[in-house]
Amino acid sequence: MAEGMEILAQSSQELGIFLTPMQLEQFQVYHEELAEWNQRVNLTSVVERREVQVKHFLDSFTVCLALPGGLNSSIKVVDVGAGAGFPGLPLKIAFPEIQLSLVESVGKKAAFLEHMVSVLGLSGVDVYTGRAETLAHEPELRESFDLAVTRGVAKLATLAEYTLPFCRTGGKVVALKHGGIEGELAAAAHALEVLGGRLGEVRPVDVSGLTDNRVVVTVEKTGITPEQYPRRPGMPAKRPL
Repeated sequence: MAEGMEILAQSSQELGIFLTPMQLEQFQVYHEELAEWNQRVNLTSVVERREVQVKHFLDSFTVCLALPGGLNSSIKVVDVGAGAGFPGLPLKIAFPEIQLSLVESVGKKAAFLEHMVSVLGLSGVDVYTGRAETLAHEPELRESFDLAVTRGVAKLATLAEYTLPFCRTGGKVVALKHGGIEGELAAAAHALEVLGGRLGEVRPVDVSGLTDNRVVVTVEKTGITPEQYPRRPGMPAKRPL
């Protein structure tokens, strides 16, 4: 087993994920590169090995709580606001057959993502540098993904405008959040209706180490998003629907 990845190896089994020695080695490399790059690029405040395993890698896996059938080989996934790659890249390492697109507006973070894709030898991954509000209007990206994932980007009303335009009808948005968001969910009802979405399950996370009231929020894509959405960069955050 890759040195120091025991916590990830054990706890991921609670989510039905059984990592191979090669996958654990990839996570070890991911941690080392993250710690090194973080010295010159502000990627994360969490760099200690134990914390990275739980708060970044394992947390990314909780997306699976929203997918009863798991991440099958043909699924197209977009990570909106990918940052240092969470949750998208850990999901790609664990489920190498998925097709992954990473959307990140900050150039230095996107450069890190490109670097990680290369270092880890991953295929079927595209990195897009730009704002979600702009990229979601690109014909090859719009309404083309089975699953959009995101973590800690914005409140749900704003987040819906960033993510739902990427999803095909029948697809899902899965957002990793912390609990106590009943007001946030209620405030997003109008935005979801306008954008062609519907609130699905809100599931508490019960996994070893992730005991800080985390929840997994699912939004179902029920209809086509009107072409005027998302609005121009900055508007979804400044004036949520």
